[in-house]
Amino acid sequence: MADQLAVHSTFVIERRFAKPPSAVFAALSEPAKKRRWFGDNPNHDVLDFEIDFRVDGVERWRYRMNAKTPFPGTELTNIGVHMDIVPNRRVVIAYAMAMAGRRFSASLVTFELTPNGAGTDLILTHQGGFFEGADGPKMREDGWQSLLGRLAAEVDG
Repeated sequence: MADQLAVHSTFVIERRFAKPPSAVFAALSEPAKKRRWFGDNPNHDVLDFEIDFRVDGVERWRYRMNAKTPFPGTELTNIGVHMDIVPNRRVVIAYAMAMAGRRFSASLVTFELTPNGAGTDLILTHQGGFFEGADGPKMREDGWQSLLGRLAAEVDG
């Protein structure tokens, strides 16, 4: 990847939740709930975490990596714009991530929620561009797998 200016990737992850779409949507849309599964993590300290959950609303967070990571003390930022919101059905966010002030990726992330009996099927589609020195598609997909596990713990308890 070092010789390329950008690497592009799309991946899809599917998860099933025991709770209805309204419960999953709440975990995507309510700032306190989203912070618990998306923001709080033993590998970093949350410096800022803000969500303006509406179409064109901005979502931004800033972390400082701690000693449990390869980059202790380094600041990681993420700024996103909510591109589309259909309550209990869909959330689309365009994100840009930077480490130590250097942007390394841009992504479009779509969450689709479909009722499944009493529960919900979630399809996450991640379309990303990874720039020089970026974490790359495999690491990003692994990160989303972990985040969706945390989402499941938030939603299904």
